[in-house]
Amino acid sequence: MVKSYLRYEPALSFGVIVSVEGNIAYDSSGKHLLTPALEKVGVWHVRQGICTKTLAPSTSSSRSGPSLAVTAITPSPSSSLVAVGYADGSIRIWDSEKGTCETTLNGHKGAVTVLRYNKPGALLASGSKDNDVILWDVVGETGLFRLRGHRDQVTDLVFLESTKKLVSSSKDKFLRVWDLETQHSDPEIRFYTVKHDSDNRQAISNEKGAVSVNNGDMPAQNKWEVLKLFGEIKRQSKDRVATVRFNKSGSLLACQVAGKTVDIFHVLEDVLASRKAKRRLHRKKEKKSAKGALGTTESKEDTKHAFEEDGNTPTITVSDVFKHLQTVRAGKKICSISFSPITPKSSLATLALSLNNNLLEFYSIESSTTTKTLAIELQGHRSDVRSVTLSSDNTLLMSTSHNAVKIWNPSTGSCLRTIDSDYGLCGLIIPQNKYAFVGTKSGKIEVIDIGSGTCIDTMEAHGGSVRSIAALPNENGFVTGSADHDVKFWEYQIKQKPGQDLKNLVLSNARTMKMNDDVLVVAVSPDAKYIAVALLDCTVKVKFFFLDSFKFFLSLYGHKLPVLCMDVSSDGDLIVTGSADKNLKIWGLDFGNCHKSLFAHADSVMAVQFVRNTHYMFSVGKDRLVKYWDADKFELLLTLEGHHADVWGLAVSSRGDFLVTGSHDRSLHRWDRTEEPFFIEEEKEKRLEEMFEADIENAFENKHVPREELPEEGAVALAGKKTQETLTATDLIIDALDVAEVELQRIAEHQEENTTGNVTEYQPNVVMLGLSPSNYVLRAFTNIHTNDLEQALLALPFSDGLKLLSYFKDWTSNPDKVELVCRVTTVLLQTHYNQLVTTPAARPVLTLLKDILYERVKESKDTLGFNLAAMDHLKQLMASRSDALFRDAKAKLLEIRSQQSKRLEARTDTKEEKRRKKKKKTSSDMHSLTGF
Repeated sequence: MVKSYLRYEPALSFGVIVSVEGNIAYDSSGKHLLTPALEKVGVWHVRQGICTKTLAPSTSSSRSGPSLAVTAITPSPSSSLVAVGYADGSIRIWDSEKGTCETTLNGHKGAVTVLRYNKPGALLASGSKDNDVILWDVVGETGLFRLRGHRDQVTDLVFLESTKKLVSSSKDKFLRVWDLETQHSDPEIRFYTVKHDSDNRQAISNEKGAVSVNNGDMPAQNKWEVLKLFGEIKRQSKDRVATVRFNKSGSLLACQVAGKTVDIFHVLEDVLASRKAKRRLHRKKEKKSAKGALGTTESKEDTKHAFEEDGNTPTITVSDVFKHLQTVRAGKKICSISFSPITPKSSLATLALSLNNNLLEFYSIESSTTTKTLAIELQGHRSDVRSVTLSSDNTLLMSTSHNAVKIWNPSTGSCLRTIDSDYGLCGLIIPQNKYAFVGTKSGKIEVIDIGSGTCIDTMEAHGGSVRSIAALPNENGFVTGSADHDVKFWEYQIKQKPGQDLKNLVLSNARTMKMNDDVLVVAVSPDAKYIAVALLDCTVKVKFFFLDSFKFFLSLYGHKLPVLCMDVSSDGDLIVTGSADKNLKIWGLDFGNCHKSLFAHADSVMAVQFVRNTHYMFSVGKDRLVKYWDADKFELLLTLEGHHADVWGLAVSSRGDFLVTGSHDRSLHRWDRTEEPFFIEEEKEKRLEEMFEADIENAFENKHVPREELPEEGAVALAGKKTQETLTATDLIIDALDVAEVELQRIAEHQEENTTGNVTEYQPNVVMLGLSPSNYVLRAFTNIHTNDLEQALLALPFSDGLKLLSYFKDWTSNPDKVELVCRVTTVLLQTHYNQLVTTPAARPVLTLLKDILYERVKESKDTLGFNLAAMDHLKQLMASRSDALFRDAKAKLLEIRSQQSKRLEARTDTKEEKRRKKKKKTSSDMHSLTGF
């Protein structure tokens, strides 16, 4: 009888506030901040500081792991939709209010680096590490075209709404302006040394550390003179610029460098900038006259500005418009910045920062100071998770890192306690869940009071780092192993110390066992009969454990590199060891013989543990995988993907119903046992299919084919890409065409029999589901995702394409399918143009389609135009009946107030100038009187 097993599936991922791969962004309301958290997007309520929702792809629809890491986020300006780009090149459109994925767009072959909506929110532009820019129709859920021209990854994108152009910047140091109507870029574009551009005013940073500002709204004589170099801003920092962003009103510019600082510039209005330019010109004239009186020559800088400024009309420069306001300094390297779309009453703006230590910070930008208002940090570790430990009743989870110990609720993933500590390498929660022990890198053992969330005692336990800690069964004690070659046995008691009122846990060293090399791991058998010690010399020493002495029992040889983890089964029959040589070895504790050596992971095995009362075991490694094994049959049962970096820690519940893993990516994953059974053979076939599909995907991109030389003006291509889904869609179309063709032949034969007088009842094919041949083929098309349609048709043979054209006449009678027919016809004509022209059988079909399609498209266009006009009329009626007059009056009042404030500022400046002139004149009179 074939044995079945119960499946484990990912249930919860927690501990990551913000990952470093993607950018942060406020939603359109400004109340929530969207953050990348590995494969998820966290929706954080800014005021409350809590994560209210997560947007995570379903595990059934896609594989998890590093390929699904979030790399780019942008919210729609006109709705609750959020576009999210991933490391595998896919783009998902999410509804942030419902928390559902609306559609998935596949087109890029590399990680998505930037996403940008146009102002109405109907178009989405995406840039990628594959050097391409793709324009997507969000409403139609399909790609429009691919723009090719950059020779390195695209770093940023900006829509120029007034001119219907798109600006892209890249690591190839080029800035390209694309005409979205002709789908190519300016062949005579000026070349800039560019890193990034911004949202509104096209601020561009170059690799020399200066910031170049390009005004995209300047009138141009030539249609390609879209961007004109405005000038450069010299900064104090020498670090390269990473990102530049304007706030929503355009009054502030944030310049993020590749370090810990963000420079905030105040963007002056035209009136103030002009006044500043006049003052600058006046100072230069005074300086020039003073130099003339002294007989000195003009410098090159003065000569340059003399050519720029004619008479009394000053030329406004970058320094006149942009004024350095503040410098925001963070404690760690800044990964991403985002301005809040809501301007607070008490400050100029709110700026959110994501740091590379899993931390979010919010700053209030004021005219004179910058204040940190909020930091979201308690929900995750600042560095990688080094160990995870479950309590005996599975209700508490403890994780350690380089500076903190955190206590979690493993059921909900909520952080209950955070305790400052030394670099924790291992941990143990004792029964009753009141206290915990942490072994540190400095050789100390920290005693943690879980209830109060404090470290109540620290003991100098070892002369080297405490590498491992293991509880002694049925005793108030535990064992530690250290790099100082010692294995120490400890006892703890809860008693009252002298001079203290309350009872606390008291720790004491019972005995010490000397080893001849560094101790890496210790393990105790469940019956407390054996103690196993793994040493740096790649061996495992197993000794009898008596009340007052140790007797050597076994020495396990076989690993080529040091053993990093091990565990003993509940019945004491087996011991499993995992090593840096990537292997798992299963040993018998009766004679010490190796039952089996398994090549377990693609990198070092970091942790292994048996499921209690079974011979099933879990292992984790630096290859980011969690694996489930049968130690009796020596079979791999399951491979669990989900982590994005090395997996360091593993803890299996006492009932075996779930396990928790901790990783270098700072995340903690909980995997639950389900009631779904599976068989080993099925899993083997599944793994082989995944390998086959991976080979197909690699075959789509032949690395040995020489790269295509792109023209200077760029090139346009199809937006989609060939995937396993598009090949499956092509097979569905071909199968539907074949079934429909057979059915048409049966119908023709039945009609011929009826004409000859042999009248019989026609029996339709049950596969057709009661549909006509035409509707059956149409049903196959409706099951294909809109974004996959073009690639599915490209793989369709010419003979099947010719069959497909014959059904279009019937489809065009349905007004809802006119757009689909036009799309399919266009792709087939572009793909098989030469064959269609030279095939006589295709001419009648094409002639018929030419007349029908034009007529049907015109009807659809007229219907849409009529509906739009009716909606516009309804909008005008509603506006006339609403408070539109009051809203206009309010806008007018705000405009008047703004003008009055500007006049008041101008009067104040004029008075100050008069005072300065009067004071200057008085001082000059005094000098003339005194002669000094």
